[in-house]
Amino acid sequence: MTDLIKFVDDDVQKIESNIVTTYEALAGYTLYPGDPRRLFLQALAQIIAHQRSLINYTGRQNLLRYAEEDYLKVIGEDQGVPQFGPSPAKTTLRFTISRVQQSVVTVPKGTRATADGKIFFATTETGEIPIGELSVDVPAECTVSGEIGNGFLPGQINRIVDPFPLFQSVMNVTESQGGADLEDTEIYRERIRQSNEGYSTAGPYEAYKYWAKMASPAIIDVEPMSPVPGVVQLWILMKNGESPTQDILDAVLEVCSDRTKRPLTDNVIVSAREEVNYDIEVLYWIDENDAARALEIQNAVHQAVADYELWQKSKLGRDIDPSELNYRIKQVGAKRVQINLPAYTKIESHQVAIAINKNVSYQGLEGE
Repeated sequence: MTDLIKFVDDDVQKIESNIVTTYEALAGYTLYPGDPRRLFLQALAQIIAHQRSLINYTGRQNLLRYAEEDYLKVIGEDQGVPQFGPSPAKTTLRFTISRVQQSVVTVPKGTRATADGKIFFATTETGEIPIGELSVDVPAECTVSGEIGNGFLPGQINRIVDPFPLFQSVMNVTESQGGADLEDTEIYRERIRQSNEGYSTAGPYEAYKYWAKMASPAIIDVEPMSPVPGVVQLWILMKNGESPTQDILDAVLEVCSDRTKRPLTDNVIVSAREEVNYDIEVLYWIDENDAARALEIQNAVHQAVADYELWQKSKLGRDIDPSELNYRIKQVGAKRVQINLPAYTKIESHQVAIAINKNVSYQGLEGE
């Protein structure tokens, strides 16, 4: 991190100069290079500089902008904002029985289902199939925390692990989503910074962003809007630009509708981010002086384009900006870049840009 704050001067040369000149003034004679006493003072200056460096580091760890790891966690805990640990993916399982019953059929809490016999989802509450009905939808979560449980499409989780009487079939009716690894440090830092907004009960912009993100660590951006007086609409963006499932939207609504957080006059609506699609069509050349690195640069260019796609869809309202794409490709070694698509496009604050088709073509070596 640049422009680090220093509480004490830890420049070795300045410290050494100060020690030597002070000694010479007190002793009344000059310490020439190679003098054993001067060599001793130089070693002492190194120790003092190291100690001052530790003082600066310790001081910076008390500041939100610079704090790292455990120091950042302590600042967050003081603000009442613990770091999100790994969290499991969630979905909704539909259990169906073989025939209608004259009594309620219970689906026990903890009933597991799987798609592949490796990743399992367990119900988080007891389900009951009413008299005269054949099925019930029950919320469930992955038994392993992290992103590993994300992305199972409706119908893929369809194998029962803990069958119960009259069981016939099971399937997930929503895509599994919300699983996350340990919260990213910079995202956590920003959440701590926004936490003071959470104390307000007036419904400010930042407060709704803060509380909405508390619903899931997989939420990376929120855009609160008020389309009409008395209505607050929250647009939700998930990690990697994904659209939130209904389970995530319901979780956000539950958090933001709490009577201690939502102003009495606000009607809260939670919506998935709106998607704007674009295509990428890029031609690029490599300097003939870099011929030996041509394959390396080509691989780097494709990675730069992938990084651009991720950057573009990691924030709501981020305009489609081909100059950013050009910069990233040039940075990794391309001599000349021709971007046919995308064109600069203004994106509204509740929208996110998602690339659909991509064509990145190497045009060969080129001289000056």
